Amino acid sequence: MRLIAVEEHLLTPEVRAAWADPTSAPDPASAFDVGEIGRRLEDLGEERLRLMDEAGVDVQVLSLTTPGLHNLAPDRAVELARRINDRIAETTTQHPGRFQGFAALPTSVPDEAPRELERAVRDLGLKGTMLCGRTRERNLDHQDFRPLLEHAAALGVPLFIHPQVPQRAVCEALYAGISPQVDLALSAYGLGWHYEAGVQFVRLVAAGVFDRLPGLQVILGHWGEVVLFYIERLAALDRAAGLQRRLAEVVRENLYITASGMFSEAYLRRCFEIVGPDRLLFSTDYPYQYRSGREARGFLDRVPLNETDRAKFAHGNWERLTGSS
Repeated sequence: MRLIAVEEHLLTPEVRAAWADPTSAPDPASAFDVGEIGRRLEDLGEERLRLMDEAGVDVQVLSLTTPGLHNLAPDRAVELARRINDRIAETTTQHPGRFQGFAALPTSVPDEAPRELERAVRDLGLKGTMLCGRTRERNLDHQDFRPLLEHAAALGVPLFIHPQVPQRAVCEALYAGISPQVDLALSAYGLGWHYEAGVQFVRLVAAGVFDRLPGLQVILGHWGEVVLFYIERLAALDRAAGLQRRLAEVVRENLYITASGMFSEAYLRRCFEIVGPDRLLFSTDYPYQYRSGREARGFLDRVPLNETDRAKFAHGNWERLTGSS
């Protein structure tokens, strides 16, 4: 069965250098992108393909790792977005049938982001965009990003909302004071990342974005970034925000969920109950969650799904969402 993994990351030396520039808002999670992880992020050839084969993954959908270009100075963000997207498109051409891609966007320049998304989709053949939630102090529902959301809906391509470390004030209030190592882990992969990404999606719902753009499609990783596990409480937003489309309706018609390498049958069952079999996507979160032993294919083989739904999870839902094969 063909296996398409939709959250598989890359990084280039020029983006790494741009993150370190004094004009860029620092993201402490870049400390994770070193050593073996750093090398695998930068490799788009032999080693990546070998490890894909070892894991049983046929296709990776490539994306720039967090925090993307969100915190860069505007001039650098526009330039690097074009370079990164051209690089992803070049990789898909060099290895036909093995790679697809999400566009990186210069969200610090709201007028340029929709234009680059259109170029990436129409000219380069990329499948949508990965956004790391907010851009500095502006959340994704900010009015500056409405043209981008509208453009994605018009193009019919998904937005993947990926985590980034919360704002400094949030980190200082909630994720600091234990030890530097624990503070960073807690603000990132321990908890902070996932609340951050989930809240960005909830804000889109509460701001009425899906009332205005009923066709907009969003992807959340890590089995829904906590949101689905509190769906009953979040439903109170329907009344508070005066929403035309209820939250439960939005998550079943506008939201796709992927595993991000968290190979949990219990989490899959919970998400299956809420969003249904047509909105589950497979991913390994390469290289962060890469594990040897063909674990990715093994999870697909053992999940409690019938063969029709297993095929949807493995590749069918992604192909329907993006019109790819």
